[in-house]
Amino acid sequence: MQKAVLITGCSTGIGLRVASDLKQRGYRVFATARKPSDVDMLANQGFEATQLDLDSSESISTALEWVLARSGGELYALFNNGAYGQPGAVEDLSRDVLRQQFETNVFGWHELTCKVLPVMRKQGYGRIIHNSSVLGLITLKYRGAYNASKFALEGLSDTLRQELAGTAIQVSLIEPGPIESQFRKNAYQKFQENIDSNNSAHKEVYAAVNARLSKTDIERQRDPFTLGPEAVTKCVIHALESKRPKPRYYVTVPTYLFGFLRRVLSTRLLDKVLLKISDDENK
Repeated sequence: MQKAVLITGCSTGIGLRVASDLKQRGYRVFATARKPSDVDMLANQGFEATQLDLDSSESISTALEWVLARSGGELYALFNNGAYGQPGAVEDLSRDVLRQQFETNVFGWHELTCKVLPVMRKQGYGRIIHNSSVLGLITLKYRGAYNASKFALEGLSDTLRQELAGTAIQVSLIEPGPIESQFRKNAYQKFQENIDSNNSAHKEVYAAVNARLSKTDIERQRDPFTLGPEAVTKCVIHALESKRPKPRYYVTVPTYLFGFLRRVLSTRLLDKVLLKISDDENK
């Protein structure tokens, strides 16, 4: 039997590429997306696809029931990937905006994972893979909502891994840095929707943030540290197929660099490095 893998956030970027690569590798991929139009696109590409909105408990339950009905009640792995980034200074994030960031990036993943775990316990094996970020290791200015969501995800995942010790259910975190995707485009949209830049104490910096997020795909690809989404696939495959999958997978040079600096520098020294990066980025 083909090993069944459920993937969230497959409309573009990492989710779509991982789904395609795993399907070619022989996995039975259940690809999900929030928008019906994206589900149709996935189905047209030959995927077993269904709608899954991480902000909706009903959608999560319906999607998982649909998957299990087709997989014979078994699921080898869950790859949680669907997420977005909400830019903006911490003081400019309303309670509702911050809550929405957590609904999608943390609470939806948590709920789906908790619904999958009884299936994996019953079958006696499974792999849980969470696509985190380098911003789950360090923080950068004007990314407070996204930083916080990924730090929360890291804490939940580490705890879950400890609680599942002694079972055959493995938990891994993947921590990419810059990857070619629609992430910046979506972040720019959220910035425009939810941040009142004209009435902010950070108004001048927001002009630079606006210019950075609105860069074209060609301009963004000039970044020598940005990798294609296939770099994430390599880590997902190892997490799926290794007898001892890693708790963490670093992807891109910035992740390795910041992971190292976090270990060797004091908090104040690391702050200086990160402030310099943010200030240069937003000039």
